[in-house]
Amino acid sequence: MEEIIKAKNLIHSYKSVNVLDSLSFSVKKGRIFGLLGKNGAGKTTTINIMMGFLKPFGGRCEIFSEPSHKISPFTRTKIGLIHENHLQYDFMNINQVQKFYSSFYKNWDNQVFNSLVDKLGLGKNHKISKMSCGQRSQVNLALILAQKPELMILDDYSTGLDAGYRRLFLEYLQDYVKKYKTTVFVTSHIVQDLEKVVDDILILDKGRTLINSTLKSFFNKFAKYRLKDFKSCPEIFKNDIIVNFEKTGNDFFVYSFSKPLILMSELKKQGFKDFELEYREMSLEDAFIGLTGKY
Repeated sequence: MEEIIKAKNLIHSYKSVNVLDSLSFSVKKGRIFGLLGKNGAGKTTTINIMMGFLKPFGGRCEIFSEPSHKISPFTRTKIGLIHENHLQYDFMNINQVQKFYSSFYKNWDNQVFNSLVDKLGLGKNHKISKMSCGQRSQVNLALILAQKPELMILDDYSTGLDAGYRRLFLEYLQDYVKKYKTTVFVTSHIVQDLEKVVDDILILDKGRTLINSTLKSFFNKFAKYRLKDFKSCPEIFKNDIIVNFEKTGNDFFVYSFSKPLILMSELKKQGFKDFELEYREMSLEDAFIGLTGKY
C-alpha cells in the first residue's frame, strides 16, 4: 500500500529540551492515522516538520515522496491543513470566505462546504468575527473538506466543538474517506472520539514512541486487570511486564502487554499473594491513560 507520509528517525529539540527522539512512522494511503500524546509530547512539532514549517535536527520526513521541508507548490495543493489556533479572515462573512477559498482549489466542492456549514443555522452573510470559537471551527472543517485534498492533516480539530457536532463530523469524515479515498492524519485531546474512526495509532511520550500499530493490534496486546482477593499490597515497581498500575479505593489495577500467567508470576515476585486476575474492558482513553499515566 502506498505510503503518503514517511518519517525516519526524526530528532528535534528546543534549546536543551529534546522534543522528538528518533521518531519513525508511516501513513498509508486511504487510512485514518491518529497521533496521541499528552501536552508537550511532540505532536505539534511533528506536524510542523511534516508541513515544512520546521526542519528536523536529524532524520528525514517525506510527504508524497518529497522532503517535507522542500514540498513543492503542486504537492501543497494536495494537502488540507487545520493547525492549532485556526486562522481565518475574520472580516469576511461565510459567503465571502467560501468564494475566496474556492478560487484556489481546482477540486473545490460547494456541496461539501454547504452540507457542513448549513448545520450552523447561520445566514451566508454572517461574519466570521461574530462567531463563537466552535462555529469558527465548523467553518474551518468545511473549508478543508471542500478542497477534497488527497491528504488531510487535522491538528486538534475538535477545538470549541460541542459533543453533537463532533459526532456529526466524525461520521461525515468516515463516509468522506471511503468516498474520496482520502488519507487523514489527526490529533485530538478528546481521545474517545478517535477510537471510533482511526485505523492506526501512534502514541508519544516526551518525543519517544510508546505505540505504533493498528488500533486493533494495540487492543489485542495491551490489557488491564483487576487484582482480586489479594492478602497484601506491597510496594510495586513498573518494568517490562508491569507497564503501569493504579489504586482506586480498595481496587488495584495493573496494565500489561504480557500474558496473564507471566504477569501473575511477576506480581508474585513483587510480593502479592493469594490473588486472582480479572480482565477489564478498556476504551481507548482508558488504555491511553493506562499506558502514559494520569500525570
